[in-house]
Amino acid sequence: MSLAYASPVPAAAAVAERVRERLRAEQADPTRDPELAARITADEVRRHNDYALARGLEPVDDEAGCVRDVLAQLSGFGPLQPYLDDPTIEEVWLNAPDRVFIARGGCAERVPLTLTDAIVRDLVERMLHTTGRRVDLSQPFVDASLPDGSRLHVAIPDITRRHWAVNIRKFSPAYRDLAHLVTAGSLSRATAEMLAEAMRAGRSILVSGATHAGKTTLLGALVAAAAPAQRIVTVEETFELGVEAPDLVAMQGRQPSLEGTGEVTLRRLVKEALRMRPDRLVVGEVRDAEALDLVLALNTGVPCAATIHANSAPEALVKLAALPLLAGRNIDATFVTAAVARSVDLVVHCERDATGMRRVAEIVEPTGRILGDAPEVRRVVPGSRR
Repeated sequence: MSLAYASPVPAAAAVAERVRERLRAEQADPTRDPELAARITADEVRRHNDYALARGLEPVDDEAGCVRDVLAQLSGFGPLQPYLDDPTIEEVWLNAPDRVFIARGGCAERVPLTLTDAIVRDLVERMLHTTGRRVDLSQPFVDASLPDGSRLHVAIPDITRRHWAVNIRKFSPAYRDLAHLVTAGSLSRATAEMLAEAMRAGRSILVSGATHAGKTTLLGALVAAAAPAQRIVTVEETFELGVEAPDLVAMQGRQPSLEGTGEVTLRRLVKEALRMRPDRLVVGEVRDAEALDLVLALNTGVPCAATIHANSAPEALVKLAALPLLAGRNIDATFVTAAVARSVDLVVHCERDATGMRRVAEIVEPTGRILGDAPEVRRVVPGSRR
């Protein structure tokens, strides 16, 4: 026996090592065969207790809890796993190994968890293992999707001062349709019906708001409301929308390799998506020169849906008209502004209040005219028609 249960190693660590040995012997991967891993772990916890009772040692009182802890070490994300499993927690972030925070109900709180730098690095490496992405001195930032759809962002020194900064924005399937958002109080039933009708009719909708205002959640719910016969192509930097549809293709960008090749940008994805016969193009977030290709798609009659950071719905249109200028010097600002004014049908602006509540604050529609240098808009009242 390579590991004696009588050793001073904590029970969970001793059991975990025994489980690792058995999994290696059976050439089994706990991430691919979680049932086998759970069965072996339960066997080893009982075996540990039998040994402890026979030798007068302290047994594991909470066998189920020990099994969960061991499985978290083997195939989950260790000490962070309970927070990732908690459906009331929206986001987890680490500013340092001893400064761990969560967001619950839109409000942040610090949790009593102390890790080490080595544990944080090991957790990040485990999270990135199946993504094909990396973080190192040459690539000090990384965005990736975890197996459950949650988004991981990491920044490391010397970009950060001393410690690795880790953010995990959890994927929540609870609000993936408009009906659930109505129940949560994010929008009224009349507004939800109006937006669903707009999606089924093939109208183009821009969702705006600040960070954590609920833009991506609303966009996913809008996509879920699209007509079942529509072919939908989604493009994102990292998979976040998590939507399903009968005819859907989801694509995400790719980081450059160690040699600096193989990068796939969001702008490239938008261009490729237009070659895939979409009835609706969905862009997870418009933030750079890909806005030009999105506006050109809108101008040629392809219905689109996207999110954009902005302080109000009218400002979202101004920003969408300004971002294409990042694509090059020869872009005509007058053409872009007019194209945005004629092609975007609705702008839905999301806000998060001081209590953490996320809601739809306003909906506007462009009139097609330009007022000064910006598209003219009018406020939409649910139930009204053009």
